[in-house]
Amino acid sequence: MSNFKLKATHAPVKAYYETLERFGRGKFDNEGNIRRAFEALLEKCARTYEWFLVAEYPIPRSGRNPLKVDAAVLDAFNLPRGYWEAKDEKDDLKAEMNKKFAEGYPRTNILFQKPTHAILFQDGRIEFDGPITDPDKLVDVLRLFFEWRQPHQEDWDRAVREFSERIPEIAKGAMTLIAGERKSNPAFVARFSAFAELCRESINPDLKDDAVEEMLVQHLLTERIFRRIFDNPEFTRRNVIAAEIEKVIDSLTKKHFSRDSFLRDLDPFYKAIEETASSATAYSEKQAFLNKVYEKFFQSFSKKQADTAGIVYTPQPIVDFMVRSVEEVLKTEFGRSLSDKGVHILDPFVGTGNFITRVMKEIKTSSLPHKYKEELHCNEVMLLPYYIASMNIEHAYLDRVGEYEPFEGICLVDTFDMRAQATMFAEKNLARIERQRSQPIFVVIGNPPYNAWQQNESDNNKNRRYVKDGGVDLRVSETYSRASKATNKNALSDPYVKAFRWASDRIGDEGVVAFVTNSGFLDGIATDGMRKHLLADFDEIVILDLGGNVRKNPKLSGTTHNVFGIQVGVSINIFVRRKGLAEQRKCKILYASTDEFWTRGRKELFLARVLDRNGVEWKTLTPDENGNWLTEGLSSKFEDLVPLKGRVFTANSNGIKTNRDAWVYNHSAAALSTNVAACIEFYNGEVDRFTREGSPANLDSFVNYDESRISWSSDLKSHMKRGRIAEFSGEKVRQCLYRP
Repeated sequence: MSNFKLKATHAPVKAYYETLERFGRGKFDNEGNIRRAFEALLEKCARTYEWFLVAEYPIPRSGRNPLKVDAAVLDAFNLPRGYWEAKDEKDDLKAEMNKKFAEGYPRTNILFQKPTHAILFQDGRIEFDGPITDPDKLVDVLRLFFEWRQPHQEDWDRAVREFSERIPEIAKGAMTLIAGERKSNPAFVARFSAFAELCRESINPDLKDDAVEEMLVQHLLTERIFRRIFDNPEFTRRNVIAAEIEKVIDSLTKKHFSRDSFLRDLDPFYKAIEETASSATAYSEKQAFLNKVYEKFFQSFSKKQADTAGIVYTPQPIVDFMVRSVEEVLKTEFGRSLSDKGVHILDPFVGTGNFITRVMKEIKTSSLPHKYKEELHCNEVMLLPYYIASMNIEHAYLDRVGEYEPFEGICLVDTFDMRAQATMFAEKNLARIERQRSQPIFVVIGNPPYNAWQQNESDNNKNRRYVKDGGVDLRVSETYSRASKATNKNALSDPYVKAFRWASDRIGDEGVVAFVTNSGFLDGIATDGMRKHLLADFDEIVILDLGGNVRKNPKLSGTTHNVFGIQVGVSINIFVRRKGLAEQRKCKILYASTDEFWTRGRKELFLARVLDRNGVEWKTLTPDENGNWLTEGLSSKFEDLVPLKGRVFTANSNGIKTNRDAWVYNHSAAALSTNVAACIEFYNGEVDRFTREGSPANLDSFVNYDESRISWSSDLKSHMKRGRIAEFSGEKVRQCLYRP
């Protein structure tokens, strides 16, 4: 079934012809407006396939500067599905097409278009050559353009669908296999236990065994992809982390298990990946492709861990804008450059490496060897993105310099807890961590995770807290929280808020912090203290608000209007600190926002066209005394109003908050009694098991999270820890008005 939905009667088609009429009048002397109208058509069609349009798309050429096609339509894996070249009405379209082909433009699926005519070239031949003044003809050529597939792309699309459906089943099979080996294979048990302990010391002391098992499964399922796509069979022997995991896998597979036979069912998928990746000739294309393979794979494999880590990968136009803007800030404010010695650069949440590889492109080739070895740093706390970032960065260097050099600036570590342990994951990883901690970081750049709090105690999916030895949670409490007038400060537990606090402390007397984050801190009630501290901590703050807050504006779509496809708003934030006395600091805030209803593609086109912060039209914000930055429309008399709490109402409450409404409310009293009695029976059984097993310290990992039998809350866990037994009383069943 075709995804192509455009019809001649649809609004974008009508808008295109209205634009021709309005600006053309037979001469088409306003090509920019006409081009944007055609872009809107392409964007409309692309969205139905979950594809997107990228302007000025570079096409690499060996040993020469890349070509730039006016736009490319990319799929969800960042693979180009088609190209578009826009020409003036006076141009000879066929002559322009031949000229572009002579320069090396692709001949697969490329649309040459001028306001009244189009030529579609596919698979070495012209599939359409004619006028597009008739709406039906215009729709026909767009249908041909969007429905064209190469044979390997059809295999790939099918493989993606099948793999997305099957990967949870395959992963579960691997987890079952590992669980079995932990009972019967002494060599595996010994190596697994040692490996798990090292993981806890290096990454998170609360890391559970099942999370360690997931790391092994991720390695098992993806090692071939990394090895084949990047033609890097030695990676698992050279990389300090991969080598440790491979030892555990070796003991798993030595006697009872064949890696190749276990993964045989996935051969079609692996082959589809490998063939599709081979069509990406440039390293940057392979990098973008593999990033999306990881993202799609990981989120289908472990949704909870993806949620805890706030996995949201950054679109390339945002990365480009941020890196160029940081370079411009360094030159303007400090007379320095990303290429200069002494400018240490850190991405504390590297993900798959997009920011560091883009920074490397900005650095002069002559300066890159020194920067690569000494002054580029990054951290990752999860295994798979650590793998991919390592290879992405190493291959970006190889692609640029012409020789392979392992990247020693990456650490497998939690950025918020880099304290040295007596033993760490591996000696080389420990040495890297210690080396990074000793460096004077001048630029912090990246995309912190976004995840405020666990919504459901039964998810057992909490964010970690960092309170020991001046941990970042303690720093947030001492500063942002203490300065806030808010009653509910839960929003300050979001990792992106911690990232701001951590980065503000990390850069020292001077430097630059550039983050793309949730934009909630700009006007959030609980972030008033955060805003006050940011004003005191920096000399200049630059905010580009990309909007997309679906929760505030239900007319928006996260998929269509948000640059990350999420529900909360997003902003690009650049903070500049110059040397000087903090008490004399007078911070300047520059603010700009994109149109609320711009699509994701339109926002990315905007970023590509403005290039860096110099291309944006800023307005200066004047914060009020209460820590508000966005004061337009706010009444200055608000603070004079009489507070209801304490004056009118002497108490406030959440009302009846059960944390388990599905269990304790029902239309039928008999059904209600049955439900509650069953839940109590299960709870009492857990209390008994908890006592018999010596009251394990880690209650979260001990309890059984079977949602068909119980709904946990922090209070219920607290009762369990005290050994309290529950009793059912029919006298406590009563009628009520249910308010969800």
